Amino acid sequence: MGPFNNHLLKEGSTIREALGRFNILAKDAILFIVDADNKLKGSLTDGDVRRGFLKGFGLEDKVEQITQPNPRYIRKGELNLEKVIEYRQNNFRIIPILDSENRVVNVVNFRLLKSYLPIDAVVMAGGRGKRLKPLTDSVPKPLLKVGDKAILEHNLNRLTVFGIDDFWISVNYLGDQIEHKFGDGNDKNISIQYVHEDEPLGTIGAASKIDNLEHDYVLVTNSDILTNIDYEHFFLYFLKCNADFAVVTIPYNVTIPYAVLETNNEEIVDFVEKPTYTYYSNGGIYLMKKSVLKFIPKDQFYNTTDLMELLISLKMKVVSYPLLGYWLDIGSHEEYQRAQNDIQQIKFD
Repeated sequence: MGPFNNHLLKEGSTIREALGRFNILAKDAILFIVDADNKLKGSLTDGDVRRGFLKGFGLEDKVEQITQPNPRYIRKGELNLEKVIEYRQNNFRIIPILDSENRVVNVVNFRLLKSYLPIDAVVMAGGRGKRLKPLTDSVPKPLLKVGDKAILEHNLNRLTVFGIDDFWISVNYLGDQIEHKFGDGNDKNISIQYVHEDEPLGTIGAASKIDNLEHDYVLVTNSDILTNIDYEHFFLYFLKCNADFAVVTIPYNVTIPYAVLETNNEEIVDFVEKPTYTYYSNGGIYLMKKSVLKFIPKDQFYNTTDLMELLISLKMKVVSYPLLGYWLDIGSHEEYQRAQNDIQQIKFD
């Protein structure tokens, strides 16, 4: 990861160097002072510099003489969403992310991000996209553009804006194009690793190949979905339900154009005139505890619905998260055209 390094300044630097960095950071001017191993030692703002000048310090003095020693931080991998929400609500905008050794591994800016969720994201992008031929003859479906961005880029941007920064992308068909476009994610201040499917592994089988997840919670999503889902709300719902597995569900209303009769043998006991029934379909976005992944067979074709069925049979808690926002599965030419129209009016990133 690269861009967050602008917020880091080594011990021993001068106040003059700090001012030069503030000039680069502009309205996001806060520095985190680190040692040679990037361990956090303190923070520094332009206000600290002004107070330092009033105390007689000069441009060539060392920054640690005016550093605040106990800055706020978020610990990577910990379930600390309450702290994230508190910082955000109290207008603490720029917060360092520390690993277990107190090294700064990221810096989040809540002027740009909506949250910082302790979640790994696994994006399934290996499909052939046959229904979108001939568009997918030479371009993988996740790289087809909706507006001015690839479908997959809309997905990554939406996840990233909620502070998810550890990604695994499963690739197969024309996967080299996906790897070439997104690389290791450094330019987006995220980490991207790739899972290679030699043979199609279904909608979740590729997740069995990942053994270095960073967090205790994993989000698995299809790459061909366009949505403005609030991932923080989804995660809070998951925690509130104490769920093992949650699936985003899409409500569909079906209106029967006739009266529906309730009968007991031949006798009519009640009827409803032209009723509307609501059904919920699978939205292709799943949130689960990391421990659930152990049930996925290694290197075998396996769908998420197979996993859901198994978890239900084991009496584990599988819940539905009805989505009230925008959602579109781009699987056909008609849906692709609808996405092109909708992108003009709806914000997804």
